[in-house]
Amino acid sequence: MQENISLKPYNTFGVDVSARYFAEVKTLEELLGALQYLKTQKLPLLLLGGGSNLLLTKDFDGLVIQLNLKGISEDVINENEVLVTSKAGENWHEFVQFCLDRNYGGLENLSLIPGNVGTSPMQNIGAYGTEIKDTFVSCKVLNLETLQVEEFDHQKCNFGYRESIFKREGKGKYVILDVTFKLTAKNHSIKTDYGAIQSELQNLRIANPTIQDISKAVINIRQSKLPDPKIIGNAGSFFKNPTIPLSQFENLKLKFENIPGYPNGEFVKVPAGWLIEQCGWKGKQIGNVASHKLQALVLINATGNASGKEIFDFSTMIIDSVKEKFGIELEREVNII
Repeated sequence: MQENISLKPYNTFGVDVSARYFAEVKTLEELLGALQYLKTQKLPLLLLGGGSNLLLTKDFDGLVIQLNLKGISEDVINENEVLVTSKAGENWHEFVQFCLDRNYGGLENLSLIPGNVGTSPMQNIGAYGTEIKDTFVSCKVLNLETLQVEEFDHQKCNFGYRESIFKREGKGKYVILDVTFKLTAKNHSIKTDYGAIQSELQNLRIANPTIQDISKAVINIRQSKLPDPKIIGNAGSFFKNPTIPLSQFENLKLKFENIPGYPNGEFVKVPAGWLIEQCGWKGKQIGNVASHKLQALVLINATGNASGKEIFDFSTMIIDSVKEKFGIELEREVNII
């Protein structure tokens, strides 16, 4: 247990705030010990994984626990299916590469997403036509009230677009300990229809892609558009892509004929990056904060000296301008602390 520790190294925005108490845990026993201490001191709790979906706006006057539980196991079901279980503290991209090295398919489109495995079910991470819920089987969690280990299956997690029970009614009530996925060992489902995967495969001169080729294409696309958090502080996509009624989209189409949309029944998903760019924010910098020059959806700590409040206020200005121009209210994807 450490006191007055800077959290700058523990959040991908690189925001310099401090924690009154800080503990890194590598086992369930260490986690239980830290939580028992928390109860005796009656302190607020903040759990950290990779710190990639987080905006810290002030010092934290409580206990920050960094989950560093490590380990990956495999359980073969049959010749074409395998269960792979990862502890919460494993780096997500390294876990995806672990699976690809063994020719396990299902996660390749999610390559290079920042963060740890334990946080992946919380917001049902997704990219390029794939979401966690597509391969998720179950996760073990620690109930913070009872300090008992429970298991959540797919149904109990109640996944939605960038949503799960852990972001709604279960928020702050559980710690995810490990996650199990069902992946393919042979007959892989290759998804190339979303985003620029097809064109990138053409650039690579690959006509019949493997799951490893898909991963390589996704990595190339992400690296060409998104800043590396190790170089420029950011949390990836800062806003959710809004979903609006079809009638509202058709009315907007009359005024903005080039507005892109992805229909889903009576609703249409509109790319938040496009909306933000149309409002003139792409590449714009105010003080220490900017919208990235290649992807307006990504807010960056441009100078390395931005405070969490500066980033939050910058995001508020974007939300207000998009609402004024399009009548659509953007929702922040990152957790605000």
